[in-house]
Amino acid sequence: MFRAIVFAVVDCGYEPRCALEAIDGGEVRLQKIEKIIEESKFGIHDLSNMSLDPVTKLPRFNMPLELGLFLGAKRFGEGRQKEKRLIILDLDQFRYRKAISDISGQDIECHNGNTDEAIACIRNWLRTVSKRKTIPGPRHIKDRYNQYTADLPAICKNLKYDADDLTFNDLWETMVEWQKANAEEQ
Repeated sequence: MFRAIVFAVVDCGYEPRCALEAIDGGEVRLQKIEKIIEESKFGIHDLSNMSLDPVTKLPRFNMPLELGLFLGAKRFGEGRQKEKRLIILDLDQFRYRKAISDISGQDIECHNGNTDEAIACIRNWLRTVSKRKTIPGPRHIKDRYNQYTADLPAICKNLKYDADDLTFNDLWETMVEWQKANAEEQ
């Protein structure tokens, strides 16, 4: 799901940001996330990984925390922060209410755990909030993602990467390389 969402962002002409873009043991992760949120106009928050850990039986709430920080920056920030736009994704339309009912009333887009649906959600949202007329339709991006996925092993071989062990930056680089090689299709 993460790979499909990142691809949709890249294929729509945007630069993805993620706390995993810089690995620095001297940097507190929450501060890194806060900096990324501060620098970003758009935010994608996929709550679908919000589930109980099978061992600890505790939930993973990283994405809801990041969503709260983004909403707080939008609400209480000044200047550019007030212009923030976001999309909230989940597996189904109302699942989030069981864990974070305080965001009831927000528009939640559901992808049903399906990468094609997630790509369509991201594309349609970016087209709406950006008002850019140059973003191709969802089917086009889905087809390109499927081709990228098929080409990924060869791209990784060429870059001397392991397709099953890509860092965020490696993943992004494979997408940029693939786009350069397939630019005539856009």
